[in-house]
Amino acid sequence: MSAGDLRTRRPGNSRGITISDGILSAARRTPDRLAIRESGRGLTYARLAERIRRVANLVHAGLGLAHGERVVVLLPNRVEYIEIVCGASLAGVACATIGPAASEAEIRFACEDTGARAIFVDPSLEAKARAALPDCVAHVVVLSDAYEDALARASDATCPVPTQESDVFSIPYTSGSTGRGKGVMLSHRGRVLSAYAIGADHGCYGPDDRAITLTPLFHGAGFLMTLTPLHFGGFVELLPRFDIERIMDTIQSIRATNTYMVPTHFAALFAMGDAARRYDVSSLKAVVSGTAPLAQSTKERVIDFFGEGRLYERYGCTETSIVTALRPADQLTSIVTALRPADQLRKIQCVGQPLPATQVMILGEDGAELPRGEVGELACTSPYMFSGYLNMPEATAKAMRGDWFVTGDLARMDDEGFLYLVDRKNDMIITGGENVYPREVEEVLLAHPAVRECAVVGLPHPYWGEAVTAFVALREGMNAGEADLVEACRASLSRYKAPKEIRFVAALPRNSMGKVLRRSLRDGGGASAA
Repeated sequence: MSAGDLRTRRPGNSRGITISDGILSAARRTPDRLAIRESGRGLTYARLAERIRRVANLVHAGLGLAHGERVVVLLPNRVEYIEIVCGASLAGVACATIGPAASEAEIRFACEDTGARAIFVDPSLEAKARAALPDCVAHVVVLSDAYEDALARASDATCPVPTQESDVFSIPYTSGSTGRGKGVMLSHRGRVLSAYAIGADHGCYGPDDRAITLTPLFHGAGFLMTLTPLHFGGFVELLPRFDIERIMDTIQSIRATNTYMVPTHFAALFAMGDAARRYDVSSLKAVVSGTAPLAQSTKERVIDFFGEGRLYERYGCTETSIVTALRPADQLTSIVTALRPADQLRKIQCVGQPLPATQVMILGEDGAELPRGEVGELACTSPYMFSGYLNMPEATAKAMRGDWFVTGDLARMDDEGFLYLVDRKNDMIITGGENVYPREVEEVLLAHPAVRECAVVGLPHPYWGEAVTAFVALREGMNAGEADLVEACRASLSRYKAPKEIRFVAALPRNSMGKVLRRSLRDGGGASAA
């Protein structure tokens, strides 16, 4: 090699960074350290790295898939999930991740939309998957003894397929609550930078930290919350399903330093009453909440239970990754602890400030940026964002304003740069010509001691256009009448914002990540009657 070649050669790894690099690095640094465990089945970093390489070669040489092709992953939370997604992506093959509760129609759609050549499936889901498969799927890989045999035959050498950090590694699907689900293309670079951002911001994902993953891995947030501790060489206890007692037992038994929970998890915790206090949660550095906003009353209960300085509430979506975080305290209190109160209690109904390298702005109806304090549509830009919607260039173009993604959320920003979500743009209710944001009404209802959960939607009305309607589930053993709740709203809100009707239900319809399915409520179904 000449001196000229050396001067022009790019130093380091010319492909950039991939989602497997942190795991592969940890395998060289601490090969015998336990990386991930689920239902008593654990993998050291050395073993996990080996299995990732074997999956890459199985996909490339065994199944004959070329760079740029795709597979579907239909699995519950299990220890093999990470090795399959990471391994396939090292062969340049992106994984479309769909939930185990997917219908046959949804499985078929994901396979056809991605042109998947193979599907990785749990034995319990094999029959449903085979009944749904289109002709494009040539290989059904069932996670049984046959899978282990195939891995054993695959090479554990580095896969020869060149991959780039701009390659798509994963395609989770949006819920499709407003129609056809959209495949969100996520790149290696975007997801790894997300891990670095939350790692730096939260301070709980180092090599000595212990994480609990209880949210579904097929969801973008669930995968990121598992990838991040593994990328930095920590330990992850993967729970196969939501069970609040098992979660609390696990926090105590492994001395967990962080966990990710959604509002429904906290509701289940508080439903335990005094029994929840028997668990030792003192090891936790961070209790991270996301997916859906926490009501202020819930935040205060979380802080009371886990202690001040631990709750991180985040806002983001599959397309943008994490946009903002409301930290336990402002930056000054990390230096001098008693300077100011925690932001969680100082900033009411707030989702925090943008993460590093993230910019946000509030747009008016004309697309121009609004002054601080005014409500408009939230847009953001960062190096963490998606690479577009699969096979939907028009939808991608509609969602973007140049480099800015328009979220569809209504928000405002205060003078200190803190962001406040007002509501989803499509969820705003127009009643008698007045705008009503459901979240504002829900906050008042959730502050009532008898209300366990609620959702407010606009239902068609011949006079008002839309009637503010609240679906309310009460706490066990407690009662509240419609008149009581309406009066509570009128005491705190303008009269037109108070519900015209309260419908009592046993539970709200939710998706697998705990988000309320408002469309189901508006369509008149999905909530079980009380």
